[in-house]
Amino acid sequence: MADTGTKTRPRAALKTARPPLYKVILVNDDFTPRDFVVQILKAEFRMSEDQSRRVMITAHTKGSCVVAVFTREVAEDKATRATDMARKEGFPLLFTTEPEA
Repeated sequence: MADTGTKTRPRAALKTARPPLYKVILVNDDFTPRDFVVQILKAEFRMSEDQSRRVMITAHTKGSCVVAVFTREVAEDKATRATDMARKEGFPLLFTTEPEA
């Protein structure tokens, strides 16, 4: 191979920044039936029956519970859909999002 006299520069390694993550939080209320909360957790967050019950009980005893962590858009979408499911059935159940620390 002939030397063309051109030098190649080493390529700079590009690092893609990870998007910030957001927590989806289940806020306890005293009106929404426990079984309905479990149903929503299973439907929207694809949790097992056992996982759903543990999250529901934690929110019930502590006032709130982190359900899952996602990118901002996914977290907000899931929180909105879950809250809307409850509203359609007449329950005040609330899911919120906040940045992960």
